[in-house]
Amino acid sequence: MADRLEEYRGKRGKDRTPEPWPDGPPEPGGNDLFVIQEHHASRLHWDFRLERDGVLVSWAVPRGLPLAPGVNRLAVHTEDHPLEYLTFAGEIPAGEYGGGRMTVWDTGKYETLHWNDHKVEVVFHGERARGKYLFLNRHNADDDRDWMLRRLDPAEPGHEDAPEFLEPMTAVPGGLPADDGEWAYEFAWGGLRTMLLVSGGRVIAHDDTGADVTGRYPDLHKLGEELGSTEVLLDGEVVVVKDGKPYPQGLEERRRADGAAAKRLKTSCPVFFFAGDVLHLDGKPTLELPYTERRELLADLPVADRHWQVPRFYLGGGEDVLGASRQHGLPGVVAKRADSPYRPGDGSGDWLFIGG
Repeated sequence: MADRLEEYRGKRGKDRTPEPWPDGPPEPGGNDLFVIQEHHASRLHWDFRLERDGVLVSWAVPRGLPLAPGVNRLAVHTEDHPLEYLTFAGEIPAGEYGGGRMTVWDTGKYETLHWNDHKVEVVFHGERARGKYLFLNRHNADDDRDWMLRRLDPAEPGHEDAPEFLEPMTAVPGGLPADDGEWAYEFAWGGLRTMLLVSGGRVIAHDDTGADVTGRYPDLHKLGEELGSTEVLLDGEVVVVKDGKPYPQGLEERRRADGAAAKRLKTSCPVFFFAGDVLHLDGKPTLELPYTERRELLADLPVADRHWQVPRFYLGGGEDVLGASRQHGLPGVVAKRADSPYRPGDGSGDWLFIGG
C-alpha cells in the first residue's frame, strides 16, 4: 500500500508546501468519504477526491461539477492523495507543484455503485454535491489520464441552466420622473452593452445583438476565476476609460482602428466591465425579482477588481444624480422603476434614459 503515495511524494517537497505528508503507509477505511476542492492554480479547476483503499483517488475537473444530465466535463485523472487531504485548505507556494490557493468546496460521504479501471459510478451525499455521477475512462491512447465526468440522474428540483444571452431590456428616452421614491438611478456610461455568462470559472461575452465578443476582452477572463463555481448571467457595459474618465467613443474607435492604432488605444485606455444587473444566478432565473432585489444579489458577488466592478445606484434623488452626471461629462442617467422585473427586449418605459 505504501507505493500508492509514491507519485504524490515525488511531486512535492516535504518542507516546501503546507500539504499533508503522512509518514506511514495508508490505512484502509470505509471507502465512503469525498472532498471537492476549488483550486486556483495556474488555471482554475476543481479537484475531486474519493476515498478508496486508504488513499484519495483524484481527478482534476476544469469546469467543475455538472449540475444537469447531458453535460460532459473533462476530468483529468491525477495521482492518489493521502486521506489527510480531506480537510486540506491553504496556499501552495508559487513555483511548487499545484501552486495557488485551495479551498474546500464540498465534503461528505458517497456510495459506490460501480468501480473499476473503466468507470467509476457514485452517488454524492454532500451539501453542494448531491446525486449520481459517472467518471468514465475515455481510453485515450495518447493520454491515460483522460476521463470524463457526467451527471446521470435528473438535476435538483428547480435548477435551470443559465442562458448564454438574453436580449437586453432597454431604456427609452424621457424626462426625470417624479421623485416619489419609486425610481432608482444609475449613471449612463456610454459603453457597449454586454452580457457576460460566467460558468465553471469561464467567461462568455455577447454584445447587445447576441454576437459572441468573448475574444475582444481578454482582461475579463479572470472574472471567471474570481467567481469560481458561481454561475451567473450579468448585464452591463464595457467602458473605455481614458485619463481617468469614461471615454464613450473609445470602444468604437478601437473596433474600427487598424492594428497600430488599436494597440495605442489599448495601452492608453483601460477597459472595464460595469455590471448593472444579474439575470440568472446558480441555477435560478432572477428576471421576476424587483430591480432592487436583483441589485442586492449583484452586490453580494465578488465583482470588484481593476477590470470589473458594480457601480452604485441611487434610490431617489434623480436631480442630484443627473447633476453629477453632467459635472463628470457622462451621457446622462438611467432611471429604473425600483419594483420592475427584467423583461428581455422590453422598452415599455420601466427604464428611462435622461440625457445629460
